[in-house]
Amino acid sequence: MSIVNPLDNPLSYELWGIKFKNPVWVASGCFSYGLEVAENLYDISKLGAVVVKGLSYKPRTGNPPQRIVETPAGMLNSIGLQNPGVEYFTNKILPKLRDYDTVIVANVFGEDEEEYLKVAEVLDKADGVHALELNVSCPNVKKGGIAFGSDPETLYNLVYKLKQVTNKPLLVKLSPNVTDITETAQACIEAKADGLVLINTLLGMAIDINKEEPILATKTGGLSGPAILPIAVRMIYQVFEKFGTTVPIIGVGGITTYEDALQHILAGALAVQIGTANFYDPYSPLKVIDGLGKHLENKNYKHILQLVGKAHKLKIN
Repeated sequence: MSIVNPLDNPLSYELWGIKFKNPVWVASGCFSYGLEVAENLYDISKLGAVVVKGLSYKPRTGNPPQRIVETPAGMLNSIGLQNPGVEYFTNKILPKLRDYDTVIVANVFGEDEEEYLKVAEVLDKADGVHALELNVSCPNVKKGGIAFGSDPETLYNLVYKLKQVTNKPLLVKLSPNVTDITETAQACIEAKADGLVLINTLLGMAIDINKEEPILATKTGGLSGPAILPIAVRMIYQVFEKFGTTVPIIGVGGITTYEDALQHILAGALAVQIGTANFYDPYSPLKVIDGLGKHLENKNYKHILQLVGKAHKLKIN
């Protein structure tokens, strides 16, 4: 991992040759493509990065309703990766995003390797996309529906092939629905992924006790929100403990406050993504940025990088 030239701002740094104003990103699927917030609420140039809603090669209508359920300390979603397709994004949405001075990360998914490669090839040529984030929680239709991210060999092959078609930083968003997160992390590292994003949503279900049936049309969905914070922190800690600074880790899962973000960072995350919190407080990313800055000042730290992975130095006898 190569981090160079920390800037005057104690939250800024360069990674993969890209300047980040701060380590606070917004997560894919929870911020759309950023334009609604930019046009109605605040300047998204204040964010470290915007990870746009997932992109497929062709438009997708997504799953039928009901596809969102509120749960204690979180939510279940089964949107089905609805999106207008990568060509529409690059032709209609991306030109508007170029007006903002922030890093744009495009989330990529596919039903098979061929679709992933097609999407990556289009985005590799797209001016204004700084990096790619792979959603590997998608079912591989050619492998009987198994998620790409649950099988290390399948994951290695996908990442390796994608590295051949793009020169942009390639981040892999790992699924937590595995026995050992370090095994899939290792597959990505061996395939030369430029970064790891931990974690995606956990598989869950909610049942209507009156109708006596699952609430979601697809029965199961992805659990996100504060409920998954301890799981995300644990998995980041495990990956950093095993691989250290071999590859940058971007933390996501359950972050609503700067204190939550600090748990991710102390466990080993170089940056964090705010997801579900955007739905009930769209200003939460700005509050986290402000909170991190004040924390550094109060603790007399000169730069946020001083805190990355620091929890690993605390040994209990």
